[in-house]
Amino acid sequence: MVRIITDSAADFEPRELENKNITCIPLTVSFGNDDYQENVNLDKARFYELLAASGEFPKTSQASPQILMDLFESAEAAGEEAIYITLSSALSGTYQSAMAVKNMVDGDNCYVFDGKNGTGGQRMVVERAVQLRDAGLNARQIIAELETFRDKIVLFACINTLENLYKGGRISQTAYAIGSLAQIKPIIQVDVEGRVVVPAKAMGMRKGMDMLCKRLELQPMDESHPLYVMYTSDRTVAETLAQRLAESGYSIPAERIIQVGAAIGTHIGPSACGLVYAEK
Repeated sequence: MVRIITDSAADFEPRELENKNITCIPLTVSFGNDDYQENVNLDKARFYELLAASGEFPKTSQASPQILMDLFESAEAAGEEAIYITLSSALSGTYQSAMAVKNMVDGDNCYVFDGKNGTGGQRMVVERAVQLRDAGLNARQIIAELETFRDKIVLFACINTLENLYKGGRISQTAYAIGSLAQIKPIIQVDVEGRVVVPAKAMGMRKGMDMLCKRLELQPMDESHPLYVMYTSDRTVAETLAQRLAESGYSIPAERIIQVGAAIGTHIGPSACGLVYAEK
């Protein structure tokens, strides 16, 4: 048996984690002096309420290393293998911390895998690991498959506001002011190294959605894996994007419209939308 572990940056809902037999480590979100743990005392809807109402820009941080150590030691004691699939090492120190924990655990059956993605992209890596586990592969075999699959993931999103990028120190005050006046909507991408880059900018959300839909023409999807639409605070934005995709022949059922949580939502802000899939 291989235990699949991830963190809340993968944006699974609690019922999905239970159904897929995935263990999820909650990341911490802080508004001023108030600390919350995703999926423990903070769900996604409440996070965006706090984001809108609080005068404090939230901070996200890793979970206590002791949580992962306990999970690894439990797997070792049970004679089972465990794989922890983390948020991209280019976006967080979670992977590095997890490797330090692994090196402290007495045993060779626990593994740490850099998802090199976040939100829906990280989710897809975890779901692939679950498929392989359920097919009977061992941990080393699963990781070998994931190393190839991870590089196929395509994630693009259109950001509605530059405010969170500015507050998070990702853009300058000048860029924020000019972009806000011009109604510029950055298109962000998670590249194969797990970094967030800005390959394009759109004049308004409609043009931004056009660019997102165009990605499927430029980088056709592998239809043996799902296509997800993502959103931050406003599901109607995602439903609009899903309708645009349906007009191009890509049907998006309701369960494949997923909400982005605090780990990524902190930085891209409200009313953003995106898509993620595996490239052919």
